[in-house]
Amino acid sequence: MPSTSLDLREDILRLKKERNAVILAHNYQTGDIQDLADYVGDSLGLAYRAQETDADVIAFCGVHFMAETAKIVNPNKTVVLPDKDAGCSLEESCPADELEKFINENAEKNYYVIAYINCSAGVKALCDVICTSGNAVNIVNKAPADRPILFVPDANLGAWVMEQTGRKMDLWQGACYVHVEFTRDSINRIKAEYPDALVVAHPECTTAVRLLADEVCSTEKMVSYCKNAPVKNIIVVTESGMLHRLQKEAPDKNLIPGPTDRCACNDCRYMKMNTLQKLRDCLDKLEPRVEMPEDLRKRAEAPLLKMLEQSK
Repeated sequence: MPSTSLDLREDILRLKKERNAVILAHNYQTGDIQDLADYVGDSLGLAYRAQETDADVIAFCGVHFMAETAKIVNPNKTVVLPDKDAGCSLEESCPADELEKFINENAEKNYYVIAYINCSAGVKALCDVICTSGNAVNIVNKAPADRPILFVPDANLGAWVMEQTGRKMDLWQGACYVHVEFTRDSINRIKAEYPDALVVAHPECTTAVRLLADEVCSTEKMVSYCKNAPVKNIIVVTESGMLHRLQKEAPDKNLIPGPTDRCACNDCRYMKMNTLQKLRDCLDKLEPRVEMPEDLRKRAEAPLLKMLEQSK
């Protein structure tokens, strides 16, 4: 007989206690996982929580690069991911061997490489510093003025950061498949239905969509923006899982998912691969585990810790 949602919740809480585990969940996870997590947040907040935890086990409900990040800053802890195949289109768009080849072929430029956290440990190990959408402007502003910047892998985020900072950067041409599906036409159609609505969008969206937004920011900053917005109707242009948290934290607002040309909201197929059953099983079996060679971990750790230090 299959487990009920209540059975699974009780099992997860029991296993969490037995394993001395902490459950971290990204804002794009399903609502039932968010409701069970010890902390729900964006990539920057999750990186801090992973660094600070005294738990023995980190159950990371997100995608692979996020769990990998937790392992990088916690080499002696067990880090598990509910679904080992929960990947990321941005991570896949910038293979470490291709980035290394590009850097070597352009060695005379002496690039200062800034990597958006949505990348593999191999890419992190090749970079000078990591950033998230929440701190990218600050990280770029602190980059050396005498070195050209190579920003990887998200070209849309990189273009937005250039607009905010005035710093010229060379951009790796990667993109989040979820955020590029939002279009100017799809947002204008929903705006026609709610003419008084404000639009808040993630910087991974295209320039055409960002130009329609009243605010462009990370998912974490979306929370305070929606809470403090002077209107009731807000169109939220990011992955649909964000709506669950926003509805809890801004219950007085009418939060409208940003539509695409094909659907009324936008799910990340990778984020939604994690389920309560898989979370329960990974806590029970402590599998699948995130592991990496120690030399790679140490090389990836340096730019990650530099980010955390520069973000304080």
